[in-house]
Order: sequence, then structure tokens, then C-alpha cells
Amino acid sequence: GVTNNNVTVFGQTDFTQQHIWKVSVTTGAEQKVTDGDWSVLAFRLSNDGRQFAVLRAPTPLAIDHYRSDVWVMTVDGGNARALTTNGLYELDAELSPDNSQVWFLADANEKLEPYNGQTLFVVPATGGRPQMLLPGFGHSIDSAEWAPDGKSILAVVNLGLHQEIYRIDVATRTARALTEGRHAILGMSLVAPANRLIFQIDEPTRIGDGWTLPVDGGTPTKVTGVYDSLATDFTLPRQEKVTWKGADGVTIEGLLFYPVGYQEGTRYPLVVQLHGGPSDSDKFGFGPGVIFNYVPVLAAKGYAVLRPNYRGSSGYGSAFLRDIIGHYFNNMHLDVMAGVDALVKQGIADPDRLAVTGASAGGHLVNKLITFTTRFKAASSTAGVANWISMMAQTDAVTRRTFWMGGTPWQKDAPTGLLWNNSPIKDVAKVKTPTLFIAGARDQRVPKEQAFEMYRGLDSNGVPTKLIIGDNEGHQWQEIRSQFFKANTELEWFEKYVMNRSYRPEVAPVDAPAAR
Repeated sequence: GVTNNNVTVFGQTDFTQQHIWKVSVTTGAEQKVTDGDWSVLAFRLSNDGRQFAVLRAPTPLAIDHYRSDVWVMTVDGGNARALTTNGLYELDAELSPDNSQVWFLADANEKLEPYNGQTLFVVPATGGRPQMLLPGFGHSIDSAEWAPDGKSILAVVNLGLHQEIYRIDVATRTARALTEGRHAILGMSLVAPANRLIFQIDEPTRIGDGWTLPVDGGTPTKVTGVYDSLATDFTLPRQEKVTWKGADGVTIEGLLFYPVGYQEGTRYPLVVQLHGGPSDSDKFGFGPGVIFNYVPVLAAKGYAVLRPNYRGSSGYGSAFLRDIIGHYFNNMHLDVMAGVDALVKQGIADPDRLAVTGASAGGHLVNKLITFTTRFKAASSTAGVANWISMMAQTDAVTRRTFWMGGTPWQKDAPTGLLWNNSPIKDVAKVKTPTLFIAGARDQRVPKEQAFEMYRGLDSNGVPTKLIIGDNEGHQWQEIRSQFFKANTELEWFEKYVMNRSYRPEVAPVDAPAAR
């Protein structure tokens, strides 16, 4: 065929299938274990080292993740058999210690219908209909491990503002919490010979020290002290759970960070930070993206910070999660504004000094809020959607959005009305809020063209705006200088439009002068 190094032929053929390889630790010799016109998205080795539980999909592309299925095969890739063929988004799977059963994680209900919150299913390793392990449980399950006895499963459970480790009895389908606290659980794994779990805890005064816990429960043991001096070396903001009612009376939770030196009866500027997903939740602790969200810096500069778990968030049951289906911006923007109102009513937030920021689904929501209200003095939107119609053709993850919107723009009887009516660009003429837009040049999830649309709208209408693009960044910004540039630019924006004061940028550690 014709070749040209200056031309890219676009399409879904530009990828290499992902397979399992075996590498000898002593010699470095490599051997391909699986092969075929399909991809392995994830795999786990059985306890006896003889079998794999595998997530297999047609391609490694994000657009095909929802076509993944659970397979079991021998360790040489032979005797492969599919345990699911359901079109769900399976996220992980593991063979039981005796290889008789497989648990898998999927966002489904008992009828195996998609987008119902992440939960555990068990299926015989010989095949059969998967059974939901905890029907009616309501909380999302983020990760799991078979207990050594094969009779129970240990799981990290999302309860909205916190995560806990649960032990789930497979026979009785009951669950009990092994931990309790104001924290998030990070990276849990089982050390079977020690009969213990090892994990990290993110909490208000520690970013993530290591802990262990007996698999039968008991008192967790802290095994690292990396952050022992954090709360004494630095003044950290106080964190509290706050609740309020949404417009329809549903209870909404959020995490409030008080400004350093908070005095009751004094009103403070408020920054609202909106998490992504939207099927995620903000939890006690420092949270993801410590540099990106820089709450301690905001608190030190006199801001209060609210992280609301608005409708569409996980941890609060399927109805809460599914509120976005058929009307993406249904309650989420109202939930955020009701939270702001609650803090104003309590005398904490100054209604004349409000800012809002968010990334990914949080960025979509920022874009909606600035078309909905003029109450924010400044806004910052990272990787936010402007136009759902153009977005559906640009994104690498169409399927989940198809659930939300009831279809695509290119199908017969396309839901173009729904797509357009939930697009912030439709109402961009209403925006008065000075807004910063941030995008990654290599972002395939929410391509930079979405930010172009919002920026063009505000700029054309004379609204103060700025667009910054990370040339080498994707959906999640990685490079330390880029992260500092993003945070500095956003904080400078808030300082100018909310506080009417100048800001001196923080220098990235890699650029700081060496200590003498």
C-alpha cells in the first residue's frame, strides 16, 4: 500500500493487541503466553499457579472495555473458556483458592443490566449464571480479594465520604465492616501466608501510610511512619462532613475544609471542588491529585473548600448514581448550589466570594454551572465537555455516555435533543463568570476541542477567559512542572477575580534552587 510519514490514517486499526507474557527473573527470557485477535485487559494467577482468571476484550481500546468478558484458562494459555458473555464492563476477576468459583467486579444489577454501581458477582469456574453477592447492599465495591479460606471475600467498599474494608460471607451473602474511620483505603492486597491484608490509609493528617489487618478482623496496625510529622510540621485544614438537602429533598453529603485560623461568625471565600467520574466520590483525606487540588494551600490563603458528592456520585446506591441517565444535568448542578447555599446560611461562606473548579466530569459540571448561575466570581474547568454531540465522535469512551444519553448522534432516531439540551455550549451566551479552561493536548477521553468550544464562546462574548493546554499531557496531567503550572494559573485566577489581590507563583520542586 501507499505510505507517507507525514500522514496519519485514522481508525481503530492503529493498536497492538495486549497479551500475557512470561519473563524469567533469572535470565530475562521472554515467552508469549496468550495469543489471538483479542486483548487481555487484566489477569490474576490462581493460588496454585496453574490457572488465570482473565478479562478479555476485542481490542485494548477504551471504546471496547464494555465488551470485556471473564475467561478462565490454564497458565500456558490453553483450555480457555468464557464465563461471561454479557456486554458488561467487568473490572476485575479472581479464582477462589480451590479454583471452583470466580468473583468478578462489574457495574451491574441483579439482572445484569449495566451502569448500576460497581458490585461483586460470583460464578462457578465451570460456567453458569453469575449471582450478585450482595443484593440490596447499596454501596459501591472498589476492589476485592478472596480470603484464604475460600468462603469469604475481602473488599474495599465505598460509602461516599469514606471507604472501609468489609468481609463478605459468600454462602450467606452477608457483609461486615472490618474498619471504620474518616479515611480512604488505598491499594489493598492479601498476604496469604501471614493471613493479613496490607493497604494504605489516606486520612486528614496522613497522605497514605501503610497498615496491616488480620483477615478475620481486629485492630489495624500502622507499619510505616512516613507522615508522622506532617500535622506538626504543617498547619493542616480541619475536615468535616456536611450534609444538606437537594432540590428534591434527597440528602447530599460533602467534605468541608475550613480555612486555617477559622473563626466562627466570620464569612470566608469558598472554593467548590468537583470530583470526576461522575461515578466517584470525594472522601476524607487528601484525595487524588494532591498538587492539582492543593487544598492546604487554599486553606492557608483563607479559603474554605467544599467537595460535594453530587448526584451521579458512587457510594450512595444505584438511584443516586443513575440520576444522570436520560438527563445528564438533572440534579447535579442543583445539588452543588444547594450545598453552597447551606454554607452561606451557616455563616461560613461569603456569597460574594465564590469560586468553582473541577476536572473531567467535574469540568463538565463547571461548564454547566457557569451557564446556569452568575454567582461564582471565578471558575476553572479542566477536561470539561462543551458539546455532547461533537464529544460523542471525539471521545475514546463512547459506551458509558451512550447509557447516559440513550444513544449516539449517528444512529437512526438519534437523541440529538437530549444531547444538545445537556450541552453547556447551548447556553454559553448566559455566561458572565471569568473562566479558565485547561486541556491536555493528548487527552483522548475529553479532547481539547471541547475546551476550544467553551473558550471561543466566552471570548467572543467578552467574558474574561483563558485557555491553557498541556502539550504532552493526557486526561490526567503527570509532569510535575505542568501540574504546578496548572495549580499556579488556577490560584492566580481565583486570587484576581475572587480576592482582588496579586499572586506570586509557587516554584515546582524540580525548578527550585538547591538548598545551601
